[in-house]
Amino acid sequence: MNKYELALVLSAKLEDEEREAALEKAKSYITRFGGTITNVDEWGKKRLAYEIQKMREGYYYFIQFEGDANCPNEVESHVRIMEPVIRYLCVKQEA
Repeated sequence: MNKYELALVLSAKLEDEEREAALEKAKSYITRFGGTITNVDEWGKKRLAYEIQKMREGYYYFIQFEGDANCPNEVESHVRIMEPVIRYLCVKQEA
């Protein structure tokens, strides 16, 4: 099992329950494709480095998980089409 981190930036225009639902959906993709979530860091609302889709702020989440080599590709392909997600990045963590 490899260790990965998924960084998500969600739209600042979302209500609390919509934001939680989007986060749960992303976490469910990880578990569906054989990953095990080890930690979720919520950084809250932060200013973006540059304007994206006419938004200057977003909610930042960092999800650490373990999974096989196929898991990040599957998760990214589903997170990519989620409407509340402004940006995402999945990276392999060093052992």
